[in-house]
Amino acid sequence: MRMKRWNVVLAALALSASACASASREPEVPAGQDVAAAEAEVARAVAEGSVDVVSNAIVVDFKDGTTKAQFDAWEQEWGVDLEFNSLEGPSNGITLAVGVGNVEDVLQRIRQNPAVESAEPLMQVRTSYTPNDPQYESQWNLRMIDMPKAWDGNRGKGVVVAVIDTGIAYEDYGDFKQVPDLKGVSFVKGYDFVNDDEHANDDHGHGTHVAGTIAQATNNGEGVAGVAFDATLMPLKVLNHFGSGTTADIADAIRFAADHDAKVINMSLGGGLYSQVMANAVEYARKKGVTVVAAAGNTGRGRVEFPAAYPGVVAVGAVGPDGTRAPYSSYGKELDIAAPGGDKRQGDSGGILQNTIDPRDPSRSVYAWYQGTSMAAPHVAAVAAMLYGAGATTPDEVEQALYAGAKGSGDRAWSEQYGHGVLNASASMQVFTGGSPRWPSLGWAAALLALVLLTLRGRERPGYLNVLFRPAFLVPLVLSTVGFFFLRTWFTGASGAAGEVVSVASLPIPDWQRIIFGRNTVSPLFYSALIPLVLSLPAIAWRGFRPAVGGLALGFAGFLAYAAWVGAPALAWMPFTFLAKPWLGFNTVVCLVIARAMLKREDA
Repeated sequence: MRMKRWNVVLAALALSASACASASREPEVPAGQDVAAAEAEVARAVAEGSVDVVSNAIVVDFKDGTTKAQFDAWEQEWGVDLEFNSLEGPSNGITLAVGVGNVEDVLQRIRQNPAVESAEPLMQVRTSYTPNDPQYESQWNLRMIDMPKAWDGNRGKGVVVAVIDTGIAYEDYGDFKQVPDLKGVSFVKGYDFVNDDEHANDDHGHGTHVAGTIAQATNNGEGVAGVAFDATLMPLKVLNHFGSGTTADIADAIRFAADHDAKVINMSLGGGLYSQVMANAVEYARKKGVTVVAAAGNTGRGRVEFPAAYPGVVAVGAVGPDGTRAPYSSYGKELDIAAPGGDKRQGDSGGILQNTIDPRDPSRSVYAWYQGTSMAAPHVAAVAAMLYGAGATTPDEVEQALYAGAKGSGDRAWSEQYGHGVLNASASMQVFTGGSPRWPSLGWAAALLALVLLTLRGRERPGYLNVLFRPAFLVPLVLSTVGFFFLRTWFTGASGAAGEVVSVASLPIPDWQRIIFGRNTVSPLFYSALIPLVLSLPAIAWRGFRPAVGGLALGFAGFLAYAAWVGAPALAWMPFTFLAKPWLGFNTVVCLVIARAMLKREDA
């Protein structure tokens, strides 16, 4: 039984993409563990679909000198198609097979051949990124949320995180100095709502500490590390030198962040009273596609403070180094997730260490251990930025990945003490990158297809089966609704340029606009009927092209209709936010008209 050679090429690409992040090494049997136990562990990993195993792929190491003609003769019996893994194959005997149905059964048959030295599932390995920051070892919090593994995939590049706080020591301006461990970090223009100027400098120390957890300069040989250290920070000062501020300033800052391309807002602040003004600002940001994260409060009581308690905000509680709720951390029915916030009852090293300023002298840099839900929230905000960097497009997607990856408390999926559990960056990234595509868009496309076919007269209708089983129609429809979603599984762990390609290509075609406009912009040119309309022009003369354009137009119609249904994204260049839904609705109709014209069967 022979399989297509391009499957082997795809598997090789998966390995090379994984190698883009770092050098790999062959897995070894751990010291003290016998071979049988190691093989049993591998078998369990295969059965459980572990990310450490390449699905449906095996590697066979023949004795040196085994020829391709020899193993080609055994392939039919084994039910696989083996190819040399590289140019070294003819000399070292290492071969590869992909698309293997029952991996364990096939391996058992192969291992019986005396020419086989070893045969096993194809596994992928990667380094766990370890920064060279000298005080990284003191950051128990980063290891608690499994950052070394999470860093292998994405570090939030290009995602703007607004820090609404006491400001950030991000620039040299007057008496203010940038702290050393923020040099090299990317910043965008912010605002000081306390003093009404454009220099949101920190005169307290709290905001700089929070910002450091999110995106401290990392692997720079100095100080400590941050979580999403490739993210971009937006400093927004709403709290004064004493650490207090007003709901008016905070509401203004939330709207400023939402209007200036922030994808994540962190608010390590809170109070006990409800503010409709602030609640409206949160709702505004949420509708514009911003994930809002806030500290649950430090009262130690069963009541989450505002703004964390508002609908649409990710409320974050705190745990100490032992993983249990910190005694000061507020909790309650609004709590969503917990994260390292520190517990210094056993000493300063139980807190969260970051570079900040000395509040008595803003020009002086210090490394300080802080504790509080204020320190927990930026961990979650930073992982949210990483999820956007990995391809998430909505707050719902981000929250789903955060909660699904969190380590729950006991057997409970949610509790008032920990919400959905303690943050785990690696697991949340894996849940997202290995998750299923957004099938509702495809469902909308299928419903609209039925509508189009029903509106055609009998003689004009191409026939349901003729349409559904024609690849030229079906493939463009799938690509424009759910994209090459399988690439995230095939190329798990790819980073750098390879990771960017996988991230974009695994998205529906309308979201490929990120290649041009970046992650933080949703272009109305792509979220429209423009692409199907342009491609329909050559289809007027070239009839063979019509099914593909029809499938593409219906896919776009399903994608746009679903986007409008769930609340519409914040489209760039729109003078008013409320115009997004009408725009999507109008273009959905145009796509349906194009699809109808392309599918219409002309009379002989």
